[in-house]
Amino acid sequence: MVSFAPELIFKIGQFPITNTLLNTLFVDATLIGGAFYISRNLQLVPKGKLQNITESVIETFYTLLVSVAENRAIKIFPYFMSFFLFILFANWSGLIPGIGTIGFWEHDKLIPFFRGTTSDLNTTLGLSLVSVVATHIMSINTIGIKDYLSRYFSLNPINLFVGILEIISEITKIISLSFRLFGNIFAGEVVLITVSSIFAFLVPLPFLLLEIIVGLVQALVFSMLTMVFMAILTIPHHAEKR
Repeated sequence: MVSFAPELIFKIGQFPITNTLLNTLFVDATLIGGAFYISRNLQLVPKGKLQNITESVIETFYTLLVSVAENRAIKIFPYFMSFFLFILFANWSGLIPGIGTIGFWEHDKLIPFFRGTTSDLNTTLGLSLVSVVATHIMSINTIGIKDYLSRYFSLNPINLFVGILEIISEITKIISLSFRLFGNIFAGEVVLITVSSIFAFLVPLPFLLLEIIVGLVQALVFSMLTMVFMAILTIPHHAEKR
């Protein structure tokens, strides 16, 4: 049975270290190490497949972002790409053999050393908060505090009511972003563990392939929604009404 909450591995003082936190550190180390390796081996004319693939992915996403956000793409792209890469690697890390199955026994229950971090609501909620807060900070820096506040507050009763609805929608963004990602990854983890406990060979493979696709799709959904939110909120409010 998969635990809804992450399992405690050890403590550093009063700070709990869970298996999803260890997985987060593993994903971070992988991404930072990969970025360091690529940056140290950059060539003007790429010869290796890794640089070619990296440049192709970055160019494809940046071109897409420019078509949506135009001149604001250069500000949004670092957030968009960071969310995509972290969530993608986090989703796929839970599919690595040994993740979720190697650990120690406690009270007749296996406590894995590592567990997919996006199957932890704390992680997905944290990502959602960063996404929404960064979006609003970028909006203020881009269009100014006066235009930003005019989106939500007005002396016109109708516009004020619309602004209140906008505030509510910003709160629901946090809930929808976090629960969508968490629900899909956690459900996939439960399915894989259930199927693998019944069938040892071959049968789990289609489910594993499905989770690879789901991991990619969920990373795209989260990062592209963040991109759209940032693109919309960095447009001056008066320009939206034209």
